[in-house]
Formats: sequence, structure tokens, C-alpha cells
Amino acid sequence: MSVRLAYDSRIINQSGRALLFLGALGAHREMWTPQVDAFTALGINWIRADIRGLGDSEVVPGPYTMGGLADDVISLLDDLDIATADLVGLSLGGAVAQQLALQAPERVATLTLISTTTRFGDKAAWIERAANIRAEGTTGLGAGIAGRWFTVDYGRQNPDVLLRAQRWVTDTVPEGYASCAEALAEWDSSENIAAISAPTLVIGGASDPGIPPSTLKSLANGIGGATLVVIDPGAHLVNVEQPQTVTGLIAGHIGRLTATPNRTRICSPTQAGL
Repeated sequence: MSVRLAYDSRIINQSGRALLFLGALGAHREMWTPQVDAFTALGINWIRADIRGLGDSEVVPGPYTMGGLADDVISLLDDLDIATADLVGLSLGGAVAQQLALQAPERVATLTLISTTTRFGDKAAWIERAANIRAEGTTGLGAGIAGRWFTVDYGRQNPDVLLRAQRWVTDTVPEGYASCAEALAEWDSSENIAAISAPTLVIGGASDPGIPPSTLKSLANGIGGATLVVIDPGAHLVNVEQPQTVTGLIAGHIGRLTATPNRTRICSPTQAGL
């Protein structure tokens, strides 16, 4: 049974197509503000949603599954009369986006996967983490994002952004966080991603300790025609740290009608021409 998701949207035209943004474990949908502001100015339909259990979305008892999280997103698209989406998912949101592209390919026009992978480490570690969160809450998680979600220099120069991101995590309901962690524990798309047919762009930060460039390359190589762009400097929430670069890459990707051969590049904001 699907869960109603908290979301914001700007449907400027009735094309039946919209960008849909899905974020990281512990994040709030406002993480996409730089992107949605830019796409509003460009006249492009968009939706940003909190995944089940996170942000302002409903928290139901877990564990959750990636299939269930994808079903929630499909129900949201149905409610908004959006036939096809340009999916943009970061980290956990990228896993949900992969699942949706496999589960309902007819609903996905393009796929942008940011700071994500086919498998998020050791299953037992995620199960243990979920148990700890249920026992101790999320208050202690905020300090850990410094140096992981953002590069050290960016966090030092933008303490207000770092503080806001820490609050997203500490404000997350423990059951929602733990249940999403259990979904990640079971997640492994490595045997299935070759079946993804949507034109795919993979983006990541050169200094992301959790999803390094080698992991991004494996993901991109597994999807036919995928393009990989590694942004330097950048860490896990590279869309926040390098908003113009990421927004420009997404804008270029959703305008592409057919997949292109696999290619990889590393770029700085200057090199991206943005």
C-alpha cells in the first residue's frame, strides 16, 4: 500500500511531463531549492518530494522496501496527472529512481542519478544502524555529515548551509530513518541495471567519501548509453555545493531525445561552461 508523500510542485504547462526530484537519506526536499528555482525560471514543470518516512512525508512502521518507495512515487505522479517524469535522484533517491525506471519504464523519460550506486555497502551494517537509530534517535547524526555531504572548504565557508542540513537529519523521525536504512540494506540493482532503458546521466562529487568516482563509473558502465560527470570540488550533496553546474547538466540531459555512447568526464564549474 502506497503512502502519500509530502511534495512541492510547479506545473507551468499541461504537457503531462515534469522533473521529479528525490533526495538523500535524512534530507528534506528543500535540498533541491537551487534546482527548482532555476527550472521555474526556465518554464519547466517540476515536483520535489520527500521519500516515505523522511522530511514531511508520512512515517509508517517499517521496514520499507525499495519497491514500496517507488510505488509511493508512482502514486504521486498519478495524483498529479503526470504521465512521464524526468527523474532526478540523489543517494537513496537515486536508488528509488533506479527501481522506478526498472519497475515502470514507461513512466520515465530520462534518468539522472546523483551520488548513488547499485548497492550501499554491507547489509549487516545498515541493519545495525537501523537498530541503533530506533534505540538512540537521530540527534547524534547531524555532526557526521560535515565532510561527507559537503567538502571541508565548502562547509567552512557556508556554515549556515551546513547547519540547515544538520537540522534536516536531526529532525528526521527515527522510525522513518531506520526503515529507509532497512530498504538500503536490501537494495542491490547490480544484476538489473542493464535493463534500464531511459537515457541516463550519472553525476557525483570527486570528494564524496561514500560514493567515490570509481563507484559512479561502475554504475554508469552498467547502464547502456549512460554519461558520467564527476564534479570537482564536490561531495555527496553536490547539487547544493555546485548548484549551477548540476542544474546545467540536468537541463542539458532532459533536452536530449536519445541516449549517447558511454562517456566520462571530470569537470569544474568553469570547465562545465556554466
